[in-house]
Amino acid sequence: MKKLQILIIEDDDLQYELYEDALSDYELERATSGSEALLKIAKSIPRLILLDHILDQGDMGLDYLPELKELAPHIPIILVSGALEFQQQIMALQGPRRAHYCLSKPVDLNVLVHTVEVALKECGEREVLRGFEALERSKRIDAEFLFSRSTDRLSRQSELRKLVVDSKDRPNVSALAREFGVARKTIIRDLQELIRRGEIRPEIFPKWEHVDEEDI
Repeated sequence: MKKLQILIIEDDDLQYELYEDALSDYELERATSGSEALLKIAKSIPRLILLDHILDQGDMGLDYLPELKELAPHIPIILVSGALEFQQQIMALQGPRRAHYCLSKPVDLNVLVHTVEVALKECGEREVLRGFEALERSKRIDAEFLFSRSTDRLSRQSELRKLVVDSKDRPNVSALAREFGVARKTIIRDLQELIRRGEIRPEIFPKWEHVDEEDI
């Protein structure tokens, strides 16, 4: 089975050797600066990016987050630094151009390996897929809710029509609202719809197109 590719953006040779030992189960690609990393990603998208903050040529890893996310929007990024203040770490983990995780140096290699495993399993394309699945569930729930409301409304209007169709008096909106357990304005809308559909005569609820505010 082909090993998953991880791009490690790190200029320190000793630190990179530690990563090589800890992440030997993966195919590692290295860049020592942000600009070099962008060139490598343009040629081949990795499955995960490990980004150091202090890089070669005076580059700051945090400054490259937007460009990295632009080229590889669904790829999890683990930011590593011993120079970032707490507030900077929080900012790095927020917004659409964010890192998924932020680890402090010196890095606990066991924590690093675990974080990489979790990121590969839970983030990236699977994260996007879960978002789409949640959206579909939400749409289905909304559709079911709207269908249920529509069914309830039609059933109520059917019963309402039976009560008022032969009446010679204007319906008592308040009494009907109590009977059906809905608001007065709901009964008024039901009467309006019944008249529009021709199921009851307009005379039953005269001037329904200009209902007084007190009726609502």
